[in-house]
Amino acid sequence: MSAAMLEVDGLKAWYGAAQILFAPSFHVGHGEVVALMGRNGAGKSTTIRALMGLVAQRSGAVRFLGEDISRLRPFEIARRGLGFVPEDRRIFSDLTVRENLDIGRQPPRRHRDGRMAPSWTPEKLFAIFPNLAEMLERRGAHMSGGEQQMLTVARTLMGNPLLVMLDEPSEGVAPVIVEQMANAIVELKNEGLSVLLSEQNIHFAELVCDRVYVLEKGQMQWHGPMADLAGDLAAQRRLLSV
Repeated sequence: MSAAMLEVDGLKAWYGAAQILFAPSFHVGHGEVVALMGRNGAGKSTTIRALMGLVAQRSGAVRFLGEDISRLRPFEIARRGLGFVPEDRRIFSDLTVRENLDIGRQPPRRHRDGRMAPSWTPEKLFAIFPNLAEMLERRGAHMSGGEQQMLTVARTLMGNPLLVMLDEPSEGVAPVIVEQMANAIVELKNEGLSVLLSEQNIHFAELVCDRVYVLEKGQMQWHGPMADLAGDLAAQRRLLSV
């Protein structure tokens, strides 16, 4: 098993009086692509948001690069190299593609052992997302949902994260964009980036993920290699079917 970059132990989260997460535990290793899967309402997005410090009522241990980040604020977590791509994209609609990318820029980072981590420039990102290179001066409000999704991922990568979390990257975009997004995640893995994504689409997850954790009603119900879940139709019906 690769060294854990992100370790989550007994994560709990509430919205008001409603408890959403009931102590799931999991980890993401160096250079791994790991999926959080489950039906609608299983707690996938809440998990991602809690890890980023965006859920006020939360408890449990969250360690990133060995440091406890469970009580840090979102900007403090981002500064440590944890990137977040929200499901609703959150691009700056009045700014151009170029301006959105510039806003996300942060200095290059190093791994714990001193090695340089993957460093991203607009030119390097355009090799992964060629559509963006053709619309540098286009404002975010004039982009399709799939184009906005690519821009959100690219803007996050401009922050040179060591691990990036993507919330439902295949949700609500055209099949051609889903394919491009899958190719992009494979490229990120090839660069040595660690990825945690929440996802419902088993076919998308199968294309990109090494391991998978399945949530149901905020509790961990299954975990193992992605290939094992992809080949187990009974488990898919039991854990993921509506």
